[in-house]
Amino acid sequence: MFFKKFTEGITEILFPKVCTVCGLKLATNENFVCNQCLTDKFEKAYRPGKRSTSDAMLPEGIYLQHALWNFDKGGYLQELLHQLKYHRLIGVGVDIGRQLGKSLLGNPEFMNRIKGRKVRLLPVPLHSKKRRMRGYNQAFYIAKGVAEVTNLHILEKEAVQRIRNTGTQTGFSLEKRRKNIDGAFKVTDPEKLKDVLCVIVDDVFTTGATTFELSSELLKAGCKEIMIATVAQA
Repeated sequence: MFFKKFTEGITEILFPKVCTVCGLKLATNENFVCNQCLTDKFEKAYRPGKRSTSDAMLPEGIYLQHALWNFDKGGYLQELLHQLKYHRLIGVGVDIGRQLGKSLLGNPEFMNRIKGRKVRLLPVPLHSKKRRMRGYNQAFYIAKGVAEVTNLHILEKEAVQRIRNTGTQTGFSLEKRRKNIDGAFKVTDPEKLKDVLCVIVDDVFTTGATTFELSSELLKAGCKEIMIATVAQA
């Protein structure tokens, strides 16, 4: 035990844990992103009194679209999400998921709607080929952070699957995004969604093409209502 503590102490001196965003040393109660960056570094997207933080028109059946921060192309947030998505920094996903969860708890529209309801968090599924290549689904770790703060449960991953490997949609027009994502999702266990209020969780909300397509399949399968919660909106 002494040797372990001694080794940990030496490691901390030689290789101190630093914030993924600002590079400053992390406090003992901080994980990958410091509290200062989580609270003050990025522009907040949520404004009280609205059911959508973006200008997107919400289709029928989707009650709420909530983003934590506004996307900063070429900035710190883009780099942070890139590190999460492509460099296996899954702890970052949990950290920013917790922050997203806190933001949701501060949204009266969200809180009032979930009262007395059966609620499940649904990370946007990855196609099996992409998941094998990447090794993980970044949306799951964001949802994990949200779950820790809100005490909501994550839907079993087998219940909804991505059956088409659509690839990146960066640079696509809205119409091309819709065509690209059409038929990409399949509900494989409708019983898990019956009368459920489903909160779709993802990293970035852009045009809504992906989450709207997923929502359509969920509603067909018997899901009661949809909310969309993302770390950022572009």
